[in-house]
Amino acid sequence: MKYRKLGRTDLDVSLIGLGTMTWGEQNTEAEAHQQLDYALSRGINLVDTAEMYPVPPKPETQGRTETYIGTWLARTGRRQDIVLASKAAGPVRDAKRPGHIRDGKTFLDRKNLTEALDASLRRLQTDYLDIYQLHWPDRTTATFGRDYPWVDDDYTVPVQETLEVLQDFVRAGKVRHIGVSNETPWGVAQFLKHAEALGLPRIESIQNPYSLLNRTYESGLSEFSHREQVSLLAYSPLAMGVLSGKYLGGARPDNARLTLFTRFTRYSNERAEAATQQYVQLARQHGLSPVHLALAWVNQQPSVASNLIGATTLEQLKQNIDSVDVTLSQDVLDAVDAIHRQNPNPAP
Repeated sequence: MKYRKLGRTDLDVSLIGLGTMTWGEQNTEAEAHQQLDYALSRGINLVDTAEMYPVPPKPETQGRTETYIGTWLARTGRRQDIVLASKAAGPVRDAKRPGHIRDGKTFLDRKNLTEALDASLRRLQTDYLDIYQLHWPDRTTATFGRDYPWVDDDYTVPVQETLEVLQDFVRAGKVRHIGVSNETPWGVAQFLKHAEALGLPRIESIQNPYSLLNRTYESGLSEFSHREQVSLLAYSPLAMGVLSGKYLGGARPDNARLTLFTRFTRYSNERAEAATQQYVQLARQHGLSPVHLALAWVNQQPSVASNLIGATTLEQLKQNIDSVDVTLSQDVLDAVDAIHRQNPNPAP
């Protein structure tokens, strides 16, 4: 395994991170524990979860993913061997957000963040998190594949207020470092500005989508990774499995994510299908699996501290982790960029 520093901290995180959002929906508790055991045997230390998980979010399963991690920690006693990251849900501002968590009033204020963190710690059976992230902004933004909506929200929690709450978590020893998720360049700038001006905790990471089908991170956020050392924790590097090629031609394999849950359409449009076909062909021309092409490309990007993979089987997990040993040649990288220029960001 390879490791990179998280932001400006002294924390080393594995280049391949273990995503967990299927645990409790597509994966049983025993399977979750198997994945954790195997991932750690391969050198993975970053385990990423959220109070909202598993996905799709439902009232009857909310928090189950954290619970499974907690029972594994209680059984193994390996808390010191992992970098544990979780997320607090943001407020419900459209129909896609889960309204069952704290009755949908999940503002990033003291009351809600305190309730969220304390509940996560109980489920995880630990007294601290290494990274605590804001799952999505408190305000309405251009995230989850939509354009900027130009909406004046009735109420949003000021960034300074949120940071002051997070500062208290850090001082209490409940949180070591903080990060954001599904955030925009403007939002990152606000968090950094208030932290610097007021001596508040600095965000060390941003967890956003990043894949061959969605390189929008490069447009404004990658410079923050470079200039300000805000590390990218890249999620959906396989575009929900689309970049494996298994859905090409309208195929829907048994028990696959997009077969089971038709609500997930972000990576399934015609442009994404066309680009995926080209990336799959490129991989095969160079004797690579499409999975390794997609994941190795993310691994080689300088903004990325950890590439958050997810799997529903141990075989998928093994293949995903094996990508850490794949280095793409300059010819392959150039060919990837050529495909991207012809069909940029088909699934933003």
